[in-house]
Amino acid sequence: MTRPLAVDADGNVLVSLVRGREDAPPTDAPLPLALTALWHAGRVLLVFDRFRRRWELPGGLIEAGETPRAAAVRELLEESGQRPDRPPRFVGWAAFLLGPDRRAEYGALFTGRTAAPRPFRANEEIADVHWWDPDDPFPGGVRSLDARLAELTRDGPTGGGPTGNGGSAGSG
Repeated sequence: MTRPLAVDADGNVLVSLVRGREDAPPTDAPLPLALTALWHAGRVLLVFDRFRRRWELPGGLIEAGETPRAAAVRELLEESGQRPDRPPRFVGWAAFLLGPDRRAEYGALFTGRTAAPRPFRANEEIADVHWWDPDDPFPGGVRSLDARLAELTRDGPTGGGPTGNGGSAGSG
């Protein structure tokens, strides 16, 4: 078995990041969600979910008839009030094993940039936002699957960020 990219405090596993075509999602497990790593000045946007009580990338469920891209953009705006300067770039399919039953799921991962972050207004789902520098300790002291996904979209020689090529994330 390949070493997982990340495991959270609840035992959820980020198995891999499958680099593929946006129009060809994997079919061996459900694809219920889309996430966006939005970058500004070397920091990535995290939102604090009131219900899960943790920091995570903006994102959520893909609604009926919605594309993963449309869901990622919608969720980013709903949760944080932010918009990328250009359409987000598709990064890949995040493969997860979730819960005690280890159910397999995929999430579509997108990334983008903003030169001018908009003010945040708390809402019923999101209590706060944080622009996190992956070189600093993770907020709350616990690294999450979302933190690892953000790192995989980061600019630089190994990050494969919004302007980089990156490599397979399976070697995390």
